[in-house]
Amino acid sequence: MSFTTLSEILPKVEGSYEKFSELSNKTWFGVGGPAEVLFSPADTDDLSYFLKEVDKKIPIMILGLGSNLLVRDGGIPGVTIKLGQAFSFIDIKDDIEIRCGAGISCPAVSSKAQKNGISGMEFLTGIPGSIGGAIRMNAGAYGEDIQKILKSVDLLDSDGNFLRLKVDDLDFQYRSCNVPKKWVFVSACFKGELKNKDLIKEKMRKIRTERLSSQPIKSRTSGSTFINPSNVRAWELIDKAGCRGLNFGNASVSEHHCNFLVNNGNASAEEIENLGEEIRKRVFENSGIQLSWEIIRVGVNISDFNSLLTEGVS
Repeated sequence: MSFTTLSEILPKVEGSYEKFSELSNKTWFGVGGPAEVLFSPADTDDLSYFLKEVDKKIPIMILGLGSNLLVRDGGIPGVTIKLGQAFSFIDIKDDIEIRCGAGISCPAVSSKAQKNGISGMEFLTGIPGSIGGAIRMNAGAYGEDIQKILKSVDLLDSDGNFLRLKVDDLDFQYRSCNVPKKWVFVSACFKGELKNKDLIKEKMRKIRTERLSSQPIKSRTSGSTFINPSNVRAWELIDKAGCRGLNFGNASVSEHHCNFLVNNGNASAEEIENLGEEIRKRVFENSGIQLSWEIIRVGVNISDFNSLLTEGVS
C-alpha cells in the first residue's frame, strides 16, 4: 500500500481521518514530521470498531498531549490516534472518586479534585501530559505517582475488545506499566480522600511554584529526558559529565535543569535526539552508567520516510 492510498483502505468510521497531519504543533518540542494518517475517533465505540476492522499490518500509535514525546523528522507511518473531546470528561463518584477520560490533562483532573475537596491528586498539577499517557508511564512527581491513586482503568485491546483492569493488573514499575503498547487507555478511575479545599489549593500552588523555579517550562522543551537510575539523579550524572549547556545544532541542554533538552527555535528532531545520545555517551564515559530515555521517541527519519514513499508500507 502507498502513502496516497492508506486512508482509502481504512475502516469507515464516525470520527475523522486527516492525511499527512502536522504533528510539530501537537508536541511540546515543536518538531517532527507529519502523521501519515491522524485518526480522531468519535467515541469509544468508534475506536473499538476501528481497532476490530483495521488491517493488523498497519502501524498504530497513540498520541497524547505531546508533553513527553519526540517525533522524528520523517513523521509517523501508519495511523496515529488522537483522543478528542469524547475522551476528555471528568465525573465525581461517591465523593472521593474521580472518573475521567484518558484524553484529559493531568492538571485538569487535579483542579477538579481540588474544587471538590478531594486530596491525593495535587501532584498531577505538575504533570502536563494526558491521563492516558500518565498511566502508561506511571508518571510521578514530588514523591507521588499514578499507581498510588489509581483504582481501575478502562481500555481497548488491539482487537478492539473492552477491558477493565484494576491497578494491580497493570504491574506498575518505575515509569512504566505492563500493558501492550497497542492497547488504548480510554478512561480511568482515581480514588482520593476528603480534605479542606484551601489546604489542597495551597499544596497545588507550592507544586506549581517549585516546578516553575526548577524546570525550564517557559522554553520549548519536554519532560525529563532520562529516567533516574537507582540511587542517583540523572541530572547529577549529566552535570558531572560536563553536559550542562551543551549544544548540538539548535538544540541544547538546559542551563536551568540539565535533564531537560531545549529547542532554541528551529531545532530538528534529529538534532535533539543526537544531543541526547551524546549526553548518554559522555555520562557513560564519566560514570559507567548508561542512561535510559524517558522521553518517548517515535517515527522515522527523513531518509526512511522517502524510502516508504517509494516502497509503500507492507
